[in-house]
Amino acid sequence: MLEPSNNSELAPIPNKRYFTIGEVSELCQVKPHVLRYWEQEFPDLKPVKRRGNRRYYQRHDVMLIRQIRSLLYEQGFTIGGARQQLAGKEAKEDVSQSQQIVRQLRAELEELLKILSR
Repeated sequence: MLEPSNNSELAPIPNKRYFTIGEVSELCQVKPHVLRYWEQEFPDLKPVKRRGNRRYYQRHDVMLIRQIRSLLYEQGFTIGGARQQLAGKEAKEDVSQSQQIVRQLRAELEELLKILSR
């Protein structure tokens, strides 16, 4: 995610469900054509498209765009490097979620075993 120092430069994200490309452009300080380009380069960035192919971004999309912006503009990553950085974070999150699920299942199975052995 963005460091707190970078976060203070950008406006806070309003409590809305959907944002237009113009709103996201202002919130993230990135031009609309750049946002459309990033949609092609980053597979996780997929805004909802409605009437007339209009894009509507959700809160998680705005947060992802801010993260991409930080990687590219402030940390100096290339598009490919930023893509790898984001993929690496997702893989780590997936592994930790899997480990947590396994621990939870194991605890539940041990409880069942205690109940059955009575």
